Amino acid sequence: MPLTWTTDPGPVDWQEAEHLYRVAPLGNKSAEHLRTVFNNSRFTFFAHDEGCLVAAGRVLSDGADCAYLCDVAVMPSHQGTGLGREMMERLLEACRGHKKVILYAVPGKEDFYRRFGFRSLLTAMAIFEDEAGAVARGHLGQ
Repeated sequence: MPLTWTTDPGPVDWQEAEHLYRVAPLGNKSAEHLRTVFNNSRFTFFAHDEGCLVAAGRVLSDGADCAYLCDVAVMPSHQGTGLGREMMERLLEACRGHKKVILYAVPGKEDFYRRFGFRSLLTAMAIFEDEAGAVARGHLGQ
C-alpha cells in the first residue's frame, strides 16, 4: 500500500507523533508540544503507512524572505527508503520563492541536507533553553 500524505495537522494522533520524534531520534517532545508547534507552522507534512505515522516535517515562514525548515522526522523502519528525501522535497517546494531557507541539522546528518543545496552558515547563532544539553548534543559550540 502506498504512503498517504497530508498537510492537515488536525487529525494527527499527537501521542503517535511523540513516539515518532523519540525513536527518530529527535529528542523527547511531548504530544502537546508537537501539537502546538505544528499548528503554529506555515507548512506541515505528514506521511502515513497503513494508517501509522511514519514521517513528519514543518516550516515556519514569513511568506517571502525567510523560511525555517524544522522537525523533519522519519520512523527508523522507513529510514533509507527515500521517505526522508521525499519529505525534504515537499518541504522545499512549499518554501519556493523565499529568499533563504534555514535549518539546523542533527549532528552527523549534514551530508543528507547538503544533497538539497544546504550549506553551513558562518554567522549563525542561537539561544537554547537548555544550553548545556544543546552543547552536549553538538548543536552549540562552547
